[in-house]
Amino acid sequence: MAFLWLNRARFSSLAASSFFFTECIALLAISAFESLRGGIGSHFCLASSSAAASAWRRSLRGALLRGSPWRASAPAPAGARQASRTVSAVAAPIKVPPPPRKGRLLTGAMIGLAIAGGAYVSTTDEATFCGWLFKSTELVNPLFALLDAEFAHRLAVSAAAHGFVPREKRPDPPVLGIEVWGRNFTNPIGLAAGFDKNAEAVEGLLGLGFGFVEVGSVTPQPQEGNPKPRIFRLKEHGAVVNRCGFNSEGIVVVAKRLGAQHGKRKMEETSSSSDVKQGGKAGPGILGVNLGKNKTSEDAGADYVQGVHSLSQYADYLVINVSSPNTPGLRQLQGRKQLKELVKKVQDARDEMQWAEDGPPPLLVKIAPDLSKQDLEDIAAVALASKLDGLIISNTTISRPPPADAHPLAQEAGGLSGKPLFDLSTQVLRDMYIRTGGKVTLIGCGGVTSGEDAYKKIRSGATLVQLYTALAYGGPALIPRIKAELAECLERDGFKSIQEAVGADFKPLKA
Repeated sequence: MAFLWLNRARFSSLAASSFFFTECIALLAISAFESLRGGIGSHFCLASSSAAASAWRRSLRGALLRGSPWRASAPAPAGARQASRTVSAVAAPIKVPPPPRKGRLLTGAMIGLAIAGGAYVSTTDEATFCGWLFKSTELVNPLFALLDAEFAHRLAVSAAAHGFVPREKRPDPPVLGIEVWGRNFTNPIGLAAGFDKNAEAVEGLLGLGFGFVEVGSVTPQPQEGNPKPRIFRLKEHGAVVNRCGFNSEGIVVVAKRLGAQHGKRKMEETSSSSDVKQGGKAGPGILGVNLGKNKTSEDAGADYVQGVHSLSQYADYLVINVSSPNTPGLRQLQGRKQLKELVKKVQDARDEMQWAEDGPPPLLVKIAPDLSKQDLEDIAAVALASKLDGLIISNTTISRPPPADAHPLAQEAGGLSGKPLFDLSTQVLRDMYIRTGGKVTLIGCGGVTSGEDAYKKIRSGATLVQLYTALAYGGPALIPRIKAELAECLERDGFKSIQEAVGADFKPLKA
């Protein structure tokens, strides 16, 4: 057992992943049989002394299973917990029935994976082990594809929130580093808003190797969003149609969660980025907060101002989301007059707060890809006149670009994201870079599935790049792969930094 002790840090990571994989397998293998006999609660009674695994199972019974397609098990009778304590106190003998055969098999598999993994990691270096751990997540991706889309999403968020995802320990290639808004990004690849709507798993998601993570959209008041089902996979095209409708726990819950996870961003001290603190562990990370409006709100400006007042102290940058197609009337705020007034209100609300020497968090606007040339001209004019810190291009599309238009689920109402969105969103990115003369920081978002895609966004004018749908299909292993491919693209074309490549397709404009 000496090698296990000497490599206990790596072994712990491997064990966590093993538990995660095994629990997922248990979920899929047993649920179909057991759900007909009383629900999912008893599925996770595998024999194990691991506190981490126990926490994971508790999370599956609780927050994770919100919206589960299976029925929850019946609650324990009142007084059951107290009764168990009483029995324990008098040390009465307890007959513990042996675990069921399926539980013994799964536990044995779990132990076997851990021991085999421990023997393996004892002979590998840190970088090799980290790469292997990310690669191993590809084993579980097909299992997620068998689950209901929204339930799989909840499972992924809960896994990240509880640390059951790999953590990137390898440094990013120096060529990927870039300074934006006075903040240092170790790489330009970020997670778009929509994955972690309620800021439940920021530390775990940053640990995957993202250069930045954007949470939200967060609305002032809690709201359920649109009725389910509201997420549809177009697997053959690497796309998703969603009509979630800003489902959010509200700014009070999110502010409390961010305060607990990260520590309040001190307004009287200089800080380039928030420190992520969760579970006693700390690490740097760039955090964006995406703000939305409530569906029934009559004053959109007041909603965004409320978000600024409550959440800006936790953010490295703020985003005004006026482009979701699933909230009635929201996209009308992209009009020249409406957008100008909205940006002014939000900027004033932000600036009237007291900030440290590094100033308030940058303010960005996220726009739709379904815009006319006049719309783009108007938005560019507002961005320049208002000295907006940036634009995110783009949100999902209400169009159905081929070949996804032929898919049966493409006719579902909602916004389409993923690979079919790439060309449309990149063209809007290029247009906006030209219209702003490269004077406004742009974040390219939409259809990024590879390092080459990210590189094309950067050459088209993006300083930073976001993805989301590709993560749902590719899993955590996608992130280091995209970063490695992007570094290769830069070096292949002779760029020494990301900044040199930004807008490279428009050399006369840059000159």
